[in-house]
Amino acid sequence: MPTSWTGCTLATLVASVAFASSYGATPTNYLHLDYCVIGAGPGGLQIAYFLQQSQRHYLVFERNNLSGSFFTRYPRHRKLISINKRYTGKQNKEFNLRHDWNSLLSHDDNLLYKHYSKDFFPHADSMVHYLNDFARTFGLKVQYNTEIRWIEAERDSGAWNGHYFFLMDQNDHHYRCSVLLVATGMWVPNTPDFPGSQHAEGYENVSVDPAHFVGQTVLILGRGNAAFETADNIVGVTNCIHAVSRSRVRLAWATHYVGDIRAVNNALLDTYQLKSLDGLLEGDLDNIVIIQDKKGKLYLRLRYYFDKSNTSEGMPYNSNDQRLLPEEGADNFAVRHPYDRVIRCLGWKFDFSIFNNLTKPQKGRGHTNKYPLVKATYESETLPGMFIIGTAGHSIDYRKSAGGFIHGFRYTIRAVHHLLDHRYHGVDWPATVLPISQLTNAIIKRINEASGLYQMFSVLADVVLLRKNGTEFEYLEEYPIGTLPHLQENTGKNVENGLFVINLEYGSNFSRPEADVFHPSRSVGEPKHAWLSNFLHPVVYYYRQLPTETEMIERPKLWALPRPHHIHHIVEDFLTDWTAAKAHILPLRRFLENCLGTDLRSFFAESCFKFALTNQHVPPFCRHGYLNMQGLLGNGNLRREEAEMDHPPVSSEARSRQQLANHPGEGPLVTPTT
Repeated sequence: MPTSWTGCTLATLVASVAFASSYGATPTNYLHLDYCVIGAGPGGLQIAYFLQQSQRHYLVFERNNLSGSFFTRYPRHRKLISINKRYTGKQNKEFNLRHDWNSLLSHDDNLLYKHYSKDFFPHADSMVHYLNDFARTFGLKVQYNTEIRWIEAERDSGAWNGHYFFLMDQNDHHYRCSVLLVATGMWVPNTPDFPGSQHAEGYENVSVDPAHFVGQTVLILGRGNAAFETADNIVGVTNCIHAVSRSRVRLAWATHYVGDIRAVNNALLDTYQLKSLDGLLEGDLDNIVIIQDKKGKLYLRLRYYFDKSNTSEGMPYNSNDQRLLPEEGADNFAVRHPYDRVIRCLGWKFDFSIFNNLTKPQKGRGHTNKYPLVKATYESETLPGMFIIGTAGHSIDYRKSAGGFIHGFRYTIRAVHHLLDHRYHGVDWPATVLPISQLTNAIIKRINEASGLYQMFSVLADVVLLRKNGTEFEYLEEYPIGTLPHLQENTGKNVENGLFVINLEYGSNFSRPEADVFHPSRSVGEPKHAWLSNFLHPVVYYYRQLPTETEMIERPKLWALPRPHHIHHIVEDFLTDWTAAKAHILPLRRFLENCLGTDLRSFFAESCFKFALTNQHVPPFCRHGYLNMQGLLGNGNLRREEAEMDHPPVSSEARSRQQLANHPGEGPLVTPTT
């Protein structure tokens, strides 16, 4: 089992020897750690915080000399699009985190982002300051200026997962780990190779000074926030800007995906739709060519014409070819005019180069191929013990939820920590056990406060396990919904009498680029129409037993979970406040009662007395309270107050009067003082 950090120095434990099978013999001297974390960005620091609180033996490796180094350069125009909502009208910390997209999770309220910036969209420098304060305040074990350049695994029967991970840094220092947590983020620029691609400037190094673009005509490759951020910066000084991408514009307020175009970056949409020379085009970059003429002007052309022309003439393609386009195709070609500059803003991808063939994660499928492929537990599909966390773990909820961003992955990382604690240290998933009469209240409290459910909707869900023939329940918070069939092995909890799963969901037809999310009938207000709710709303699933892996795979399209035995939608609410007695609480309670076959109402003691006299079975509320001689569920404070009421403290004046009554003719007894 792992031990706590002992403070051993690197110099005494690390030797510069040939590394692993690919480089020679396995090193005979290395620093051994239970947990290796690669990257000291927000994801790496968040898991380090949880490991530190659990007193695990870990080390974070950071290639730069400070934490959060990505934010020293990006975004290039220095405005974050993660909101910093400092005021909500409430003091509940958990609720406020729903609208705080930058803070990491911790027990210290001084480490909330609102103390570092007053801006709704903060400056990126404040993020660097915040992350380094976070690491310093909690004394997180980060080894800076250490770039991990090679990772491989070697079988060992004594290892936790049957193999150890071996790491090598730029100085040929070596490390051995039982568990590898990769939090490197997405930092490798996506640079597709097409004819003439060398003429494009990258987002990562293009000038951010608008003065360098005065009077120029600019073509931007890409249709994401980086592309629109770049366009917004120069739209006031350029002749015109054209943006081309293979996909249509996706606006975040239409798709409900925070990674799509945010309103703060959409000036180009205005100038396009209001006929101000700028424009958007759709086209696959695999089908284009960029030509540079003798004057340095750049032309975008279709590759088809050049492939056809070069094939017929037996000539290889030349990006400086002056045959810009056959005459018959150029008459009304949308981008027939030349550009002064072409800027590539195509995002980033995961760095797979540091892994050998056996440890290299598989790439995601389809549009997620820039991410490593992971299970619902964020563990590598092919290698146990290697977890991809933070932004790089976004393949699970890509274009669905917020797992690629701080306000999402801070919760998925906490879930990973719980999984690690159970698997390797025998610590059960945190849970609260309460009598069944408190079930409605417990659910209502969570759906109105919980930030993890709110941000990671349809990815993390609360699970209620029924115990003791349904007389009490065990409440688990923010469990990865995709691994529900494996709940028992991942948490150490038994599922004996069925379970409820509490999830937050959008309507299935509400989030898509072409949806009119402002149509007049976009919302419903009647509880009987709750299943038609479009906006984010709670959905409660009831299963008599855990769903199987097969049921999970074969679940209906767009469903987060397999078909349950019973399902209940809580009607959407304009204020996202599900506390209305008739619209929210009453339908939920009746649903729970129908599933459980019991009465979950609360009663006064007089009603419980009547039930006890006239019925063979009394409601759970009376059974847990009145029949146990409690009008309310007892706790320490109530018992102290009851004792004080039965035996109130005697004042010194009353004590003196009592003494005088007991000893007539004598003066009051006074306690000597010094």
